[in-house]
Amino acid sequence: MTDAVDMRVSIGALELKNPVLTASGTFGYGLEYDDFFDVAVLGGICTKGLSLEPRHGNAPARITETSGGMLNAIGLANVGVEAFCTDKLPKLRERGVTVVPNIFATSVEDFVSLAERLDGEEGVAALELNVSCPNVDHGGLEFGCDPVAAARVTAAVRAATRLPVWVKMSPEAGDLAGVARACESEGADALTAINTIRGLAIDIHSHRGKIANRTGGLSGPALKPIALRMVWELSRAVKIPIIGIGGVSTWQDAVEYLLAGASAVQVGTASFVDPRAAKHILDGLASYCSQRGTTPEQLTGAMI
Repeated sequence: MTDAVDMRVSIGALELKNPVLTASGTFGYGLEYDDFFDVAVLGGICTKGLSLEPRHGNAPARITETSGGMLNAIGLANVGVEAFCTDKLPKLRERGVTVVPNIFATSVEDFVSLAERLDGEEGVAALELNVSCPNVDHGGLEFGCDPVAAARVTAAVRAATRLPVWVKMSPEAGDLAGVARACESEGADALTAINTIRGLAIDIHSHRGKIANRTGGLSGPALKPIALRMVWELSRAVKIPIIGIGGVSTWQDAVEYLLAGASAVQVGTASFVDPRAAKHILDGLASYCSQRGTTPEQLTGAMI
């Protein structure tokens, strides 16, 4: 069905074969899904967040289900950028997967080092900056909650790489539009929105938090109305493309995000429920576009 309609979308200068990607932290490095479908059919995959050095993450329990979603406090566990480049990326490249590494750091300098390491790697299509990380240089404030800090990271990474730069928005920023405009002004090619929102779940028998970290990031269908509203607001605040994230579980969800102003979507928690979720969403979206004689690019921002 995807061959029956032009599903291509442009995210700045980068053309994707279709607007369905997977969200960072929910799809591993893509290779884990080989038994379920060919992930190269997707518009792209955003990898687990990569740091300069490997991280073991938080102690368990690290995930718990909630009404309409889940909480997670994985602690950004990952193999590190070097192991990704030597062990993961070559296999993804062989399969023809469009790869967008998600990178995170606690200092601007480390963001730059990550960007420089990935810049020369064949098969990297863009970089997604996770700015929802503690900014050690400024009292623990998340980069993504402060327009000035977010601008500093964006400008530094933009100067360090030729790759397209996507900045992942923190929904807990007091002035989300201000952060977005600051990133746009410093050369961001696109925004991805939104990251998880902190939540809490308590075991009423033990009186303890259901995850060891107590609070965790809320994702899944419960997040969708909030994320959809933020994508709509951001689309009116900036001129660069937006990739919508948050509770995309069906092709209908994807259509809503496009209508709200997104140029593409990322599928996250739904992949835990159904490993083929992203493929099903792509097929459903293609069928919808074919039946209506339209394209994803024509749907973007078409809400009346």
